[in-house]
Amino acid sequence: MSRLRVAVVGATGAVGQEMVSVLESRRFPVSDLVPLASERSRGKSVTFHGEAIEVKVLGKDSFRRVDLALFSAGGSISKEMAPVAVKDGAVVVDNSSAFRMEPEVPLVVPEVNPEAIAGHRGIIANPNCSTIIMVVAITPIHRLSPIQRIVASTYQASSGAGARGMDALLRELDGEGRRSSTVPLNTKAQGSPFPHRLAGNLIPRIDVLLDNGYTREEMKMVHETRKIMGLPPIPISATCVRVPVERAHSESIQVTTASPLTLDQIRTALRAAPGVKLEDAPREDIYPMPLIVSGQDDVSVGRIRRHPDEPSTYDLWVVGDQVRKGAALNAVQIAEKLFCA
Repeated sequence: MSRLRVAVVGATGAVGQEMVSVLESRRFPVSDLVPLASERSRGKSVTFHGEAIEVKVLGKDSFRRVDLALFSAGGSISKEMAPVAVKDGAVVVDNSSAFRMEPEVPLVVPEVNPEAIAGHRGIIANPNCSTIIMVVAITPIHRLSPIQRIVASTYQASSGAGARGMDALLRELDGEGRRSSTVPLNTKAQGSPFPHRLAGNLIPRIDVLLDNGYTREEMKMVHETRKIMGLPPIPISATCVRVPVERAHSESIQVTTASPLTLDQIRTALRAAPGVKLEDAPREDIYPMPLIVSGQDDVSVGRIRRHPDEPSTYDLWVVGDQVRKGAALNAVQIAEKLFCA
């Protein structure tokens, strides 16, 4: 297999740094790494296979001889620069929301719809982190019996807002998770990306509020899930909440299937599914938790229950590291399907 010249756009951000780490740990065939970022990162470097590589300022000449460009620098940058990269011959895997719902752009989770990659025209979209975590967990159930309804509530970590989100939470706490004496109670940290203080709090609004009363984050989960899983317009709703956890998103998911399934059928399917780790022994206090799942590749699933009044409805508790599987790892897995299969 030939080695590839790989650009990482947004290389100094939380997801960009994770992309570089995942490329290294999975031994992706990189001949040259091209870390790119804004003017603010001039003079910085990233470490790849023990070598410090200078970060270059992103420009329209950044993609010459680049085979693969992994983007994680925000939607406006993607809209401007991804077509430039494609014109110069690169395949783009974009982590922003810029292209996700474009009909001609595949929206891909490799464990769910890898066949969609073949239809790309130069750009492949990485889904929203909460969507990725959910569809990895529910697709094995959908393959047993088609899902007819989905209700999700998310408990999203500070890292979902990037390095600034994690930094804000940590500054509102001291080193042992207690309230910081330097940030008064009910006051958020200076420079926080959140509308309210996060430490000791829950914020039931992520992204902008839309006319229908849902947030854009919640509607991303609805529309993206339908596109990835090829679902008809079944009822899907989500409530997305920011919680004072540093890393890894948790989700309470309820699905209704076309026909009843046994819990053993569901557990067997999840145990065999790629990218899933079954942790379902609640009487022994074994269930997914952010502290355990942080840094892991797999999405963990537990607390599997049948609804007491609806024989075809099931509740799950799901946790996934959204910086890793919800962003960087999923993007690299797409690239592996493209270039390493």
